[in-house]
Amino acid sequence: MKKLVDGIEITMTSEEVKERQAEEKANLEGTLLQRMVLLRNKRDILLAETDWMGNSDVTMSNDWKTYRQALRDITKTEPVDMALSNITFPTKPS
Repeated sequence: MKKLVDGIEITMTSEEVKERQAEEKANLEGTLLQRMVLLRNKRDILLAETDWMGNSDVTMSNDWKTYRQALRDITKTEPVDMALSNITFPTKPS
């Protein structure tokens, strides 16, 4: 690996390479964590909107049970970007 110092390209020492790789790994893990937090937050909001259906005086249809389970399972998919573009949230039953 190379680095620029005062406009001159210099080969990094093995210690510098290890340090740089550790920084890149930490950044990647931090980004993944941020994506999962966004995904869980959106999922939690959608679940909370239907929590009332779990009351003892409400009979929840199979469509709603399936919808809520799909929401719970959505965190099994790892987002590829901050926009969660590869995640498809289930459609709320009517």
